[in-house]
Amino acid sequence: MADDAPTDSSPEDAVSAPEAPKSAASTSAPPQDNPIANIVINVLAPVLILSYLSKEGDSPWHVGPKIAMAIALALPIGYGLWYFIKHRTMNVFSFVGFLSVLLTGAITIYLWTGGQPVRENAALLFGVKEAVQPLILGSLFLITHKLGKPLFNVFLYNDAIFDVNRIEQAVEEKGNHADYKGLLWKSTLLFFGSFVISSVMNLLLAFYFLGDLDPLAENWRELYNKDVARITGWGFLVIGGPLLIVSGFLLWHLVSGLKRLTGLDTEMVLQAR
Repeated sequence: MADDAPTDSSPEDAVSAPEAPKSAASTSAPPQDNPIANIVINVLAPVLILSYLSKEGDSPWHVGPKIAMAIALALPIGYGLWYFIKHRTMNVFSFVGFLSVLLTGAITIYLWTGGQPVRENAALLFGVKEAVQPLILGSLFLITHKLGKPLFNVFLYNDAIFDVNRIEQAVEEKGNHADYKGLLWKSTLLFFGSFVISSVMNLLLAFYFLGDLDPLAENWRELYNKDVARITGWGFLVIGGPLLIVSGFLLWHLVSGLKRLTGLDTEMVLQAR
């Protein structure tokens, strides 16, 4: 009579199948800033401080332009240092923003010293600083692509949005590897274009707000702080607006191109939700 009891499985049977190798676009997610805290501390709070605390008067919150500028700069600098100490890392966007705050402080010190009310090149200096920030960010997308570690993959083309393993397998099966790489490079260039637009708009914003600053005005430091607040607030929109629009277009562009190269439909190109 045959023994009906199940036999013990061998250790080899218990071994699970090896995991599929991760694609080049797969990246381990580093600790991310809280987006709300980032906006409040790096944009909203400095704008409010420079706008409402820069006056010199009897009200307790009118601390004067120098103290207001110091507080407005201290908040994002302190937050950036705290985040770095806690996580021992800082993403590229936060790092460039941190440098931008330091440059704002350095430019302000330069403009407020020298034996004259305010230097005449205030708009130019601030405009160059504001224009360089998005250009640095955009250039990093090009540089990292050429180095084989595309920042574009971290920001948009990643496993959280696209089924990259399935896409790359289909690309290899159809022999469209060169066209696939070309699609990602073209998308990176388009993404860089959004930063170029932001750079030009930032430069124009600086000249618009600081270009008519009266250096002979009695409260010129207060006026300067308010102009910096306006540039900071509008600059956030000027960078975020083109970035959001181009990201939406790029998502459509990538999905359309990947469907053409792989033969997959939209539901198979994108991760299931």
